[in-house]
Amino acid sequence: MSINKYLPDSQNQAVARSASIISLATLASRILGFIRDVIIARLFGVYLYAQAFVIAFRIPNLFRDLVGEGAANAAIVPVLSEYNLKHSRQEFWELANILLNLLAVILSAITILGIIFSPLIVRLIAPGFIGSADKLQATINLNRIIFPYILLIGLAAYATAVLNSLKSFALSAFAPCFLNIAIIVCALLLGEGTMGLAAGVLLGGILQLAVQVPLLYKKGLRPKFILCFRHPGVVQIQKLMLPRLASSSIYQLNNFVDSIFGSLAAIVGEGGVAVLYFAYRLIQFPIGIFSNAIAQAILPTFSTQVLEENQENLKNTLSWGLRLVFFVMLPTTALFMVLADPLVFGLFGGGKFDFNSGRLTSNALFFYSIGLTAYGGTKILQSCFFALKDTVTPTKIAGLALLMNIILNTLLMFPLKMGGLALATSISGVISFLFLFFILRRRLGGFGEHKILKSFLRILAAALCMAAVCFLVNRALNFGWALFCAALAYIFFCFIFKVAELKELINWFLHKKLSYSL
Repeated sequence: MSINKYLPDSQNQAVARSASIISLATLASRILGFIRDVIIARLFGVYLYAQAFVIAFRIPNLFRDLVGEGAANAAIVPVLSEYNLKHSRQEFWELANILLNLLAVILSAITILGIIFSPLIVRLIAPGFIGSADKLQATINLNRIIFPYILLIGLAAYATAVLNSLKSFALSAFAPCFLNIAIIVCALLLGEGTMGLAAGVLLGGILQLAVQVPLLYKKGLRPKFILCFRHPGVVQIQKLMLPRLASSSIYQLNNFVDSIFGSLAAIVGEGGVAVLYFAYRLIQFPIGIFSNAIAQAILPTFSTQVLEENQENLKNTLSWGLRLVFFVMLPTTALFMVLADPLVFGLFGGGKFDFNSGRLTSNALFFYSIGLTAYGGTKILQSCFFALKDTVTPTKIAGLALLMNIILNTLLMFPLKMGGLALATSISGVISFLFLFFILRRRLGGFGEHKILKSFLRILAAALCMAAVCFLVNRALNFGWALFCAALAYIFFCFIFKVAELKELINWFLHKKLSYSL
């Protein structure tokens, strides 16, 4: 019997290879990010400077998603991928140059306006800071200094989009590591206060862009000043980008809603902004390493498969991507819920991150974990919508999620404090995933949802059994042994419950090793 019987098709193998590169790079970036957050936590705890950094850095991240990474993934990559496939190299690079100039102009204008209106912006997204003059002024000062990061990260995201459309992932995937390295070095050198964090953000933005420039030049980019709003590719990107900007705005507004509620110390307690940040950073670790990597690698494949007359390849790839996300995210959810306390205290504990900081953060982590699998699955579904050149539907669902989050935050913050804010985010995330899933099912006429459901239930059973083993071992021994036994238990129960995805991954890995040896 041939081993190829168990393997995904060649396109899925290409996605898996690209995703593995992105995952490796993201793992390196996330590890560095954790080191960065540990340093911030131990230097500042969940108090004044930590809260100032979270709010000030969140604003540039908003515009990074609006005009940088989010727009690039949703609009630029599919269009450039199509130009790379159907047009000449000259036409491809002409469009790339036009986009470069448009982004540079837009991002420069946003940066200048952001510096000018920083006091108003901070008051709007952190109203709870208004009662504390020191906290408010520290946040405004920090925000003004790091606002140019928007220009730098936007251009870096553009470089990533161009390279990804050429199916070059490795270098751009490792670029974010430089941001974390820069913040770590500057924070340690300059110590407590905001200057080290600000200098690190700006230096990191410069490095993220600079490392990609030589490869872009090698691939063929020759920067020229060309502004042409009526270029067919630009018009197509604009049509895709406008609803995506709305969708990204709504997604970021969800984060700002949490910041607004988290800043209300009289209701949720002191340090809410930083507590939610540290907890959500832990949630973002598996999402960044796995779900984002799969979604980023699968988008160019989706974008070419939608051009085929028969959409079976698209359906198969979508089903495979979702099942793979479930295989990783369901056990991760179980681990985060069972091991919330030792995870938080083990990673962040020490210095000014005291017992109170740890308990508040682990409580938020527990409730954030409920939506982890939904967050990961949504990334795959959104990539499919983007490849179908439909950015309107995800926007509408994101708007619904925002409304749900506001209502649930209002209801849950009184009984559950910061945990209620995290739970509201999880519930709205699960509902958003379900809406996107069933809308896409109706549009494609099904994509093997019975197979997906069967796989989901088998993986869920294995994850729950693993969680029980992990809980008992953690109580009897310690955190390290609990993780080790959890990994063995998950593999064991995957065999017991006949989880096909484990066999597919093992056979794909063996086939890959065999190919190298030959």
